[in-house]
Parts: sequence; C-alpha cells; structure tokens
Amino acid sequence: MKFFNETRMMNRDNWINRILTALLVTMMTVSIAQASALTQPKADGWIGEQSNGYIGLVKNNAPADIKALVADVNAKRKAGYQQIATRQSTSLSEVEKVGGLKAIEKTLAGNYVKDTAGAWRKK
Repeated sequence: MKFFNETRMMNRDNWINRILTALLVTMMTVSIAQASALTQPKADGWIGEQSNGYIGLVKNNAPADIKALVADVNAKRKAGYQQIATRQSTSLSEVEKVGGLKAIEKTLAGNYVKDTAGAWRKK
C-alpha cells in the first residue's frame, strides 16, 4: 500500500510540474509577443517605459492603435503585477516599482523612458 501511495504522489507531482511548465511557457510567449508589438512604437518615439511599471504615451497625439496597444499592455501588466503581489504577500505598488525599474533597465538605447520626476528622456 505504501508503494501505491508514493507512486500516486509522484504522478500528482509530475502532473503539477507539467501544468506549471505549460503556464510558464504560455506567459513567456505572451511577454515576447507584447515586447515585439512594442518595439516599433518605442523606436518611433510614440511610447516609452515609465518608472511606475507601465507604458506611457510620449506624444499625446498618438494614433488610436498606439493608444489601444498601451491600454492593452498596461492592463496585462497590472494583472501580472497583481498576481505577483498576491503570491509574494506584498503591495501592488511595490511590484509596480520593481517592474518599472526592470522595464527601464531593459529598454533599448534611444527609446524613451519617463523618470520619477515625470520627464521623458531618451535612454
């Protein structure tokens, strides 16, 4: 009976590992797709990364599709930040700050970033 229970637990653990791996791959795919969708608007100077963890409009006269992209990416980021905050038992604002620092760090040279003082500058 002991062997049966151990085998059952191993099968359950394998199943959990497969689910977690699938979720991780899905999340990475979504992140890559979002990053590639942001590349051109960032290079064109329409949008930039902000220290609060979200994308912002560098130019207020951005086309509707750019504004929609910003809203979509920010909604997804907020949902992701909230999941991390819940999982880590910390505040959303703390996760947003870390996300902002990481996003600015990863932003390519020549793209815009908004500093904590609220000024847009090229990285």
